[in-house]
Amino acid sequence: MTVVMYGIPNCDTIKKAKNWLTQHDISFTFHDYRKQGVPQDVLSEALTELGWENVLNKRGTTYRQLSDEQKTNLSASTAQELLIENPAMIKRPLLVTDNAMHLGFKPAQYEEIFS
Repeated sequence: MTVVMYGIPNCDTIKKAKNWLTQHDISFTFHDYRKQGVPQDVLSEALTELGWENVLNKRGTTYRQLSDEQKTNLSASTAQELLIENPAMIKRPLLVTDNAMHLGFKPAQYEEIFS
């Protein structure tokens, strides 16, 4: 199984997810949004498969720093543009396994994915 984790390395949730995968001997590739950018095809697929409302992290400081106009005019297309410009607003981690995409990290969720 091919596993790619997308995110930013200093995120606590990313660290927990990486530790879980390592402890369970699951090999993965880490894609750092800040250094490598956001692959537009992966982002487009995530927005389609998971829904832009789920992919957009509204809890982070980057989202809170958006203007009120940007927040009220959000749609699938404007969200995609914002996420490409501000990858820290993508909910983390985005985990891609063979033909499935998963958002966030909870040990029970990963147990189910990798069982």
